[in-house]
Amino acid sequence: MQTKYIFITGGVCSSLGKGLTSAAIGLLLEKKGLRVSMLKLDPYLNVDPGTMSPFQHGEVYVTDDGAETDLDLGHYYRYTNSFLSKASNATSGQIYNTVIKRERHGDYLGKTVQVIPHITNEIKQRIVNCGKQQENIDVVLVEIGGTAGDIESLPFLEAIRQFTYDHRNNCLNIHLTYVPYLKAAGEVKTKPSQHSVQVLRGIGIFPDIIVCRCEVNLSDEVKDKISLFCNVNRRAVIEEKDVEHSIYEVPLDLHKQGIDALICELLHLPNPSINLSEWEKILETIKNPKGTVTVGIVGKYVQHQDAYKSVFESLTHGALAAGYKLQIKRFEADKLPLDDNQLAKTIEGCDGYLVPGGFGERGWLGKIHTAKLCREKKIPYFGICLGMQVMAVEFARHVVGLNEANSTEFDPDTIHPVISLLSEQRGLQDLGGTMRLGAYICDLKLHTKAYQAYKSSQISERHRHRYEFNNTYKEQMEKAGFVVAGTLKGENLCEIAEVKDHPWMIGVQFHPEFKSKPTDPHPLFRDFIQAMIIYHKSQHGK
Repeated sequence: MQTKYIFITGGVCSSLGKGLTSAAIGLLLEKKGLRVSMLKLDPYLNVDPGTMSPFQHGEVYVTDDGAETDLDLGHYYRYTNSFLSKASNATSGQIYNTVIKRERHGDYLGKTVQVIPHITNEIKQRIVNCGKQQENIDVVLVEIGGTAGDIESLPFLEAIRQFTYDHRNNCLNIHLTYVPYLKAAGEVKTKPSQHSVQVLRGIGIFPDIIVCRCEVNLSDEVKDKISLFCNVNRRAVIEEKDVEHSIYEVPLDLHKQGIDALICELLHLPNPSINLSEWEKILETIKNPKGTVTVGIVGKYVQHQDAYKSVFESLTHGALAAGYKLQIKRFEADKLPLDDNQLAKTIEGCDGYLVPGGFGERGWLGKIHTAKLCREKKIPYFGICLGMQVMAVEFARHVVGLNEANSTEFDPDTIHPVISLLSEQRGLQDLGGTMRLGAYICDLKLHTKAYQAYKSSQISERHRHRYEFNNTYKEQMEKAGFVVAGTLKGENLCEIAEVKDHPWMIGVQFHPEFKSKPTDPHPLFRDFIQAMIIYHKSQHGK
């Protein structure tokens, strides 16, 4: 069978949820026994999002092979079994960079290098390459970032037009659009969607399916209108209303409307019935939890919905595994009081605290005092990347007695550099793509909480950092009750740290949130939630 290609574009406005929709469609097709590959095309000129502010872009999702990618790849991972790598995300920056390097190398001698055909050809090649990441890929799902009509998106849309023409019997175009509801008039408006489709048709792309993001249910009359003026079959007008309980409703809702069956029909793919009982069970747990646990997130970007997207989702997965509802309280680390009593009052009401990864000194002391509170009060604590470094410095200062202990990231001249720059990072000038990135093997120490969680002596986790625990202080810290529970294979670098005689205080140098699914929660998040439930019961008796 020839590989099929599904292109998913967005219209009217951004942030409609193309990534979620793409992931949900990928899940449904996998349930039909098809092998799916996912690709995100981003029109921005950055080579990757690695140096972009989380306030602008949200989190950076890291793959096993060390690619710093768009957060939508996190959705792909959580919903599908698609293999994700550097080939799963392409930006304008990467594509232009590749073409310009070829021009400098002399690959285009005698030719004028232009957007068409050189840039568009490179985009098409990236699409083909994504389908070759693994053998026997049946469907390649390609999500195009941005909105139809954006100047930045034009080369990508032209490439898709050409690709659809070249593979006219094996391509499908899905357009995700917004159908606004005007409260004052009490009606929905289809005109923005009509205009968005007109823009695509003007480029030469003719949507086969239109997915309508909306706040209210669309009447048959509205769907008929969209069908008529957007020139698609009535069955191909799919409603995607704001979810009531969870984003994990999306694949169930799309399946009920038959989008997976329609895709298989249009692409002449096998169309067996599918079993979504696993996802129905997840939704049932969300609707009828045993109880509620509350986690406090102490970080720099907590007010941005997408900055810690995978962390929030992974915590939810852990709660689902226990049958509990998760409540998240967000605390901006730089605004926390540094007095212990005032801090306890400010962040009280949580069953555990998580300090996620990050860069920069802002909020550093607030995080350290949060770790101190958790250690002294025996409250569950989970530190990720910078959160582990916070835990180590706090322990060195307040338990070992190294009052000047710090990270050289924030104080290069500290007399006690408990956290220091990785040896391979010294002397680097460029910031983009130069951290320790991707999957590394970690050896776990027996009889530790980390070993109990993983039930394995060796694990693989993804990294994104420049700084590490300084082994000069290892012996001194361990004598005081600091446990190095996991080390980098072949080296003695601390990957996982625990505090002895504490119910659950763990820090990890890697990013476990990138390897958690609602159907397969990450063991550390699962056990963190369990520790929070135990703490909650000890405090509230239920």
